[in-house]
Amino acid sequence: MFQIYYDHAAKARDDVLSGLTVAIALVPEAVAFAFVAGVNPLVGLYGAFLMGLITSLIGGRPGMISGATGATAVVMVALVARHGVEYLFAAVALTGLLQVVFGTLKFGKYIRMVPYTVMLGFVNGLAIVIFLAQMDHFKAVGSDGAMHWLSGAPLFTMLALVGLTMAIMYFLPKITRAIPGGLAAIITISLIVIFGGVETKVVGDIADISGSLPSLHIPDVPLNLETLGIILPYAFILAGVGLIESLLTMTVVDEMTGTRGQGNRVSIGQGVANTVNGFFGGMGGCAMIGQTMINVSSGGLRNLSGIAAALFLLVFIVVASDLIAMLPVAALVGLMFMVVIGTFEWGSFNLLNKVPREDSFVGILVAVVTVYTDLATAVIIGVIATALVFAWKQARHIYLISESRPDGVMVHRVHGPLFFASVHRFSELFDPENDANEVYIDCAMSRIADHSAIEAIDNLAERYKNAGKTLHLIHLSRECRELLTTAADLVEVNIKEDPNYHIADDKLA
Repeated sequence: MFQIYYDHAAKARDDVLSGLTVAIALVPEAVAFAFVAGVNPLVGLYGAFLMGLITSLIGGRPGMISGATGATAVVMVALVARHGVEYLFAAVALTGLLQVVFGTLKFGKYIRMVPYTVMLGFVNGLAIVIFLAQMDHFKAVGSDGAMHWLSGAPLFTMLALVGLTMAIMYFLPKITRAIPGGLAAIITISLIVIFGGVETKVVGDIADISGSLPSLHIPDVPLNLETLGIILPYAFILAGVGLIESLLTMTVVDEMTGTRGQGNRVSIGQGVANTVNGFFGGMGGCAMIGQTMINVSSGGLRNLSGIAAALFLLVFIVVASDLIAMLPVAALVGLMFMVVIGTFEWGSFNLLNKVPREDSFVGILVAVVTVYTDLATAVIIGVIATALVFAWKQARHIYLISESRPDGVMVHRVHGPLFFASVHRFSELFDPENDANEVYIDCAMSRIADHSAIEAIDNLAERYKNAGKTLHLIHLSRECRELLTTAADLVEVNIKEDPNYHIADDKLA
C-alpha cells in the first residue's frame, strides 16, 4: 500500500514540476503569438491558460499541452486587422463549436489517413519553424529603430547562456531525474543573471504580462447574418488548422509513449476550450508540439501536468508577473533549442536511401511547405501528393494474361485495379482490329473502382463492336453491370462467381 502511495506521489510530483517548466516556457510563446495575431499579450496568455486547463480537464490527451499557437495566429491576423478583436472572439467561439461537431461525429479517426511520410515532414518542418522562431531573440533594436543581429559582448553572453542551458538539460537527467532538466536550467541561468549582474534580455523586455483573472466577456459584435458571413470562413480555417495540429501532435505523443490517444475526445476538448476562450477574452489555439515535447520529456505523462501548467501560468499573470519578468530569455531559447533537437526526426536522413524516392519527396515537400506557409496547407498537400503517387504506382500494375483456345476463342484475364489512373494503360492492352473474332474479357482478378473504369469498359466494348468482333465480359459485379451502357448486353452473369463490391460513383449515391 505504501509503495503504491509513493508511486502516485512521485508521478504527481513529476507532473507538477513538468507543468511548472511548461508554464515558464509558455509565457514568451503566448506573448509572441499574440503579437503575430495583432492582439494584446494578455489575450494570448488568457488563451494559453484556458486552452491548457480545459483540454486537460475534459478532453486532452494525457501529456499533451494546448495553448495559443503560431499556426492559428497567422490565420487570426487578417481578421483582427480588418474587423477588430471582438470579431476574433466571436470567430474563436464559433471555431470551438465546429470542432465539437467534428469530434461528436467521430471524424477524428480520419487522422489515420495521414501517411507516415507526411508525419515525418510535419515533425521536421515544425522543428525548423520552432528553431527559426528563436532567431528573433538574437536581435535587438538599433539606434536607427530597426532590428539588428546582436554582436560583440551581448552576442557572446547570449550564446554562453543558451549553451549552458542546453548543457544542463542534457547532462542533469544522466545524474538525477528528481527535477526536470528544463526547470533546473531555467532556475540556474536565472540565478546567474540576477545575482551575477549579467546584462542580457529578460522576459520583461518583451512585454508586460501582469493582469487579473479572465472574466466573462460576450463578443461585442452584431448578431446578424453579416457577422456570420465575416467570421464563418475564418472559423472553418481555424477549426481545420487547430484539429490537424492537435491530432498530429497526439499521434506523435502516442509514438513516444507507446499509448494511444482518443482523437474524437481531443477534438471535443479542443472545441470546448476554444468556445470558452471566445467568451472570456482569449485568442484560443490548439495543441503545441514544442511544449508537449517539453512536458513529455520532463516526465509529465498525465493530464495533471497540463492542469498544473495552466494554473502556474495563471499565477504568473496574476501575482508573479514581476518574477517572471526577470527570467532571462536565453534560458528559454536554450530550452526551445533542446525541444528542436528532440522533435526533429534525425533518423529520417537514414531513410532517404532506404525508402522509395517518392516517399522521400513527400516528406521533404511537407517540411518545406510547413516552414513557408502553415501546417494545415502542408498536411493537405502532403496527403494529396501521397495519394497521387499511390495512384500512379497502382496504375502501372494492371496487365493481361491472354490464352488462345483451340476453338479460336481468345480469353484475356485482367489483373490489377481498374480506376481513373489506369484506364489509359488498360485501353492500350487491347487491339480489337487484330484480335480473335470471339473474345472473352475476364475481370475476376481485377476490381472496377470508379466511373472512369466503367467508361473505359464501355469504350472498349464499342471498339470491339466497330471492329465486328464478338465480345463477352465475365465476372463483373452487379453495380458495374448497372452502370454500363454500351457493354451492358455483353455481360455474362454468373450469380455464384461474380464478385460483389461497391464502386465509387456519384450515380449510385
